[in-house]
Amino acid sequence: MFALVESGSITKMLNGNQGIQLGDLKYPRAIYTLWTEAERNAISIYTVEYDNSNKKDKQWYINTNQSYAYDASAGTVTATYGTATAKAHADINYTAEDEENGLGTEGELATRGLKYKLIQTVKAQAAVELARTDWYITRNAEKSTAIPSAITTHRDLVRSRQATMETSITNASNTPALETLYTYTTDSDGVTSRPLAIIPTLD
Repeated sequence: MFALVESGSITKMLNGNQGIQLGDLKYPRAIYTLWTEAERNAISIYTVEYDNSNKKDKQWYINTNQSYAYDASAGTVTATYGTATAKAHADINYTAEDEENGLGTEGELATRGLKYKLIQTVKAQAAVELARTDWYITRNAEKSTAIPSAITTHRDLVRSRQATMETSITNASNTPALETLYTYTTDSDGVTSRPLAIIPTLD
């Protein structure tokens, strides 16, 4: 991304896929790939430098749009993010103001919270794993064929792990706590794991 700076202010953002006319002069798009930065700066076009220090993981946060600023003393254009907002953990309902604005009925569900979505993912993962051995249950119901104890044990473990994982998500006190649950680390033995654990699978 590039920026056109005129009289000390950014007047246009350029993606570099087409030429540009400045005054009476026309420049081909090759200026974005073949010219040096100094050569572009001489005609008031600057490569945008990105500052992602405020950008956070979009799984947990809502980032702002980028804002662009020209620093005359440094001769640079920088794109920066504002302060990110943590995604709401709980479900959000429509307010009286929302209803007045025709957005929805007060008290009804407007947006699912982050924890609900995370728990639904855990439920789905458990359902997929249980579905792999559902045929044992069907065969038992139709043919009275005993279900192997290893299968019963595994299915019980899947349900138990699912419940534990859902409880951990529910009890997380804040966004950093949620992030920690999902952060993998490797111990001294080279074993990689995360505090939330995972749904067990059959080998």
